[in-house]
Amino acid sequence: MTIVDVRTPDPKKFIKGATGDWEIVIGMEVHAQVTSEAKLFSGASTEFGKDPNDNVSLVDAAMPGMLPVINEACVRQAIRTGLGLKAEINLKSVFDRKNYFYPDLPQGYQISQFKQPIVGEGKILLDMPDEQVEIGVERLHLEQDAGKSLHDQHPTMSFVDLNRSGVALMEIVSKPDLRSSDEAKAYLTKLRTILRYLGTCDGNMDQGSMRADVNVSVRRPGGEFGTRCEIKNVNSIRFVGQAIEYEARRQVAILEDGGSIDQETRLFDAVKGETRSMRSKEEAHDYRYFPDPDLLPLEFTQEFVDELAQHLPELPDQKKNRFVSLGLSPYDASVLVSEKELADYFDKMIATGVDAKRAANWLINEHLGRVNKDVPVNLMVVSPEANSAIVQMISNSTISGKIAKDVYEIVYETGRDPAEVVETEGMKQVTDLGAIEAIVDEIIAANPDKVQQAIAKPGLLGWFVGQVMKQSQGKANPQAVSDMLKQKIGLE
Repeated sequence: MTIVDVRTPDPKKFIKGATGDWEIVIGMEVHAQVTSEAKLFSGASTEFGKDPNDNVSLVDAAMPGMLPVINEACVRQAIRTGLGLKAEINLKSVFDRKNYFYPDLPQGYQISQFKQPIVGEGKILLDMPDEQVEIGVERLHLEQDAGKSLHDQHPTMSFVDLNRSGVALMEIVSKPDLRSSDEAKAYLTKLRTILRYLGTCDGNMDQGSMRADVNVSVRRPGGEFGTRCEIKNVNSIRFVGQAIEYEARRQVAILEDGGSIDQETRLFDAVKGETRSMRSKEEAHDYRYFPDPDLLPLEFTQEFVDELAQHLPELPDQKKNRFVSLGLSPYDASVLVSEKELADYFDKMIATGVDAKRAANWLINEHLGRVNKDVPVNLMVVSPEANSAIVQMISNSTISGKIAKDVYEIVYETGRDPAEVVETEGMKQVTDLGAIEAIVDEIIAANPDKVQQAIAKPGLLGWFVGQVMKQSQGKANPQAVSDMLKQKIGLE
């Protein structure tokens, strides 16, 4: 396969070495567990957290004579994911045996796909601070997961848990288009978001349902690709960034010292923040791939693919564009679409008819600012309808922005209806000009020196507004207060 470099070198992303600049080249192989109740080739459960070897069928344990049977739901999920990545869907694909020997692989081979994957080339768009970057997806193929070796259960023995053996994985392989740890983290974040919107993977990296193999190399800017090292099974977006930073600088140090990079597989030690050698890197021929004789090729029609495409949900980029069309800034729209639950929450807010921009500001700055203090985060502790009611009362001047925060806290703690809280707690904004005028006259009379200063420097009017708001306990209408002060002091 010929690798084409599509990125123009960007000096902002270079590593400064002792002998000049270096450019990082990154590719990722993301293993995403398919959302399915059963495994790829057996009916065993995929439920997380079961006791060791509870979710194991005879097929998963590779008992003699047991034949794999493809799970159609997993195939559908893989195709839907390919469509979500704007990728080519191959109407014929083949399962292969990838041969290697390890205690947690009872068959002695992994059923995967090699030359004929189910999904071909696609792309993911990253919204970086200064630019939008397109990252190519090389392929997506289906494969079964291996089991898990347990080494810390006994001082002299290791154990094997086959609960994950046979679980369906989508391996999503990027092109070597990433050029910084920030881009790599953004890529993994965006991919995880897309999978969650599609419902094809839950993206729970802490449970092992999504993990990344990160290929890192360095080169002189715009030069030939260097020798890559693969950092295996990184299970955190933050750790991906740390692993890339360490590995790139390790390689630069070796090259600047006159050495060469060994192509190898490495592990990331999150405690020490460094990578360490695991084994020499295998090539495809080391696995002795050949078509699995127990599985027929996967074949389906374009009509089948088109039917799945028609029922895809609105994906992050589409949703972001829609939110921007409602008057949101691209940044606010990006924040809201970053998690499907948050985007759905916002949609429920604006469905009540509240102004979209006001709703977004309140949701991001007030609601998220409060619920993010809780672990786990519960967006629904205050319903979308309740937050919309608060925003609407600010919009129609029933309450001030300051009082709105007090209303929110009461609703958050008690679950009471916002309108009922405002009514029974006497929190309505004072719009009676007579009542406001009495307070304004009192403040002006008590501060003649401040009046003269405000006449000379109109910016000091804000001090008077603050005093009136304080004396009215935040209930006075700020705009009415400001207008009256200007008239009384003679600034109009």
